[in-house]
Amino acid sequence: MNSEIFSLSERLVSSSYVRQGLQARRAHEQLIRLLLQQGKCPEEEWSESTVELFLNELAVMDSNNFLGNCGVGEREGRVASGLVARRHYRLIHGIGRSGDIAAVQPKAAGSSLLNKITNSVVLDVLRFTGVRSVSSCFVVPMATGMSLTLCFLTLRHRRPGARFILWPRIDQKSCFKSMLTAGFEPVVIENVLEGDELRTNLEEVERKIEELGAENFLCVHSTTSCFAPRVPDRLEELAVLCAKHDIPHIVNNAYGMQSSKCMHLIQQGARVGRIDAFVQSLDKNFMVPVGGAIIAGFDENFIKEISKMYPGRASASPSLDVLITLLTLGANGYKKLLAERKELSALAERHGERLLHTPHNPISLAMSLNRLQTHSTAAVTQLGSMLFTRQVSGARVVPLGVEQTVSGHTFRGFMSHACYFLGHIFNFKRSRCFTLYVFTQSSVSEDRVSLTNHLL
Repeated sequence: MNSEIFSLSERLVSSSYVRQGLQARRAHEQLIRLLLQQGKCPEEEWSESTVELFLNELAVMDSNNFLGNCGVGEREGRVASGLVARRHYRLIHGIGRSGDIAAVQPKAAGSSLLNKITNSVVLDVLRFTGVRSVSSCFVVPMATGMSLTLCFLTLRHRRPGARFILWPRIDQKSCFKSMLTAGFEPVVIENVLEGDELRTNLEEVERKIEELGAENFLCVHSTTSCFAPRVPDRLEELAVLCAKHDIPHIVNNAYGMQSSKCMHLIQQGARVGRIDAFVQSLDKNFMVPVGGAIIAGFDENFIKEISKMYPGRASASPSLDVLITLLTLGANGYKKLLAERKELSALAERHGERLLHTPHNPISLAMSLNRLQTHSTAAVTQLGSMLFTRQVSGARVVPLGVEQTVSGHTFRGFMSHACYFLGHIFNFKRSRCFTLYVFTQSSVSEDRVSLTNHLL
């Protein structure tokens, strides 16, 4: 409703009441104006009514919502179910065009604007969470693994003779398969044990580069967020090595945005050496449905290359979900969630175990399970199943000596991130998107393990 419509409304309703309604409308519009003007995450949260007003205004800009529209092409934003249309706020055209996921669609000005403003807001969040010098990013409707694959396929055009990707071991299947899916051979670098921590073996990294030749490596594929006792890779040192040998550097930052430590590592790595792109998951960092990621970097041209590598148009759902979430939280609300991370104290000692000392891992904790191991190996795995049946998800029990074959490559000691380790461990995140589960009572008998769990 514009000013003219409000003036006409005064013929039917008292002008003082109409002016009050106009002022309320302008308050919503002022928030939208600032968002479009600044392109940043608003400091304070928006009400749901403001968010819905904004989305409805975007939707009426798309051709499928034009009054009297007659679409005769193969892509006209047709939806059979009204429920599906409402679920997507009638933003049906998706984002991008066949040549570029970031391109503007002539038929969908509203969806295109949604795409642009979402990327701009997410870029602002990347900066205020620690990577201040990031220059470009975009939301892609694929989870972290496929987003990494997209980065590798883009690098193929820059380094057509490369065969290998150098990868410090992290026991997570999707990041390993992302390299194989792109058609490259991972060169796995086993981690070294320093105290309780598994850390990047820099000497072995350099030795492999010299042995196989820097020109034969597509990139170094490093990791920030991981489960203890693995800790984030030595990003600064790896970035320096990449700059020294002119090898691209892609960082798997899957759930690292919720950690200032991980974001600082990326910022410092880019400052002292080379980081070409870093990828983070939407669901792990923003509490939205699975299926989206952010690809970001310090060279705007390279990030544009990656966006142009995406074939065809793309779903707008991940962009819509993360924009709604950030508008309803606001920058202050998101920062507050980042600050509400809880720490364990003497839990392990109360049960005759010990918390592994992994100060370089700000995201995950690991606890020994030696008492369970003395009774039986079955008791260790039973603990994991008991947690699951008690509706505790996210925690994991890692038995000693498990082997796992992933696409033909066998990992010894799978999930402990090394072919050796100290013993059985119980692993859980300090926060799973800001929620921490702590299990406060356990007792062991000869036959069974009983566990009562509580939320801290």
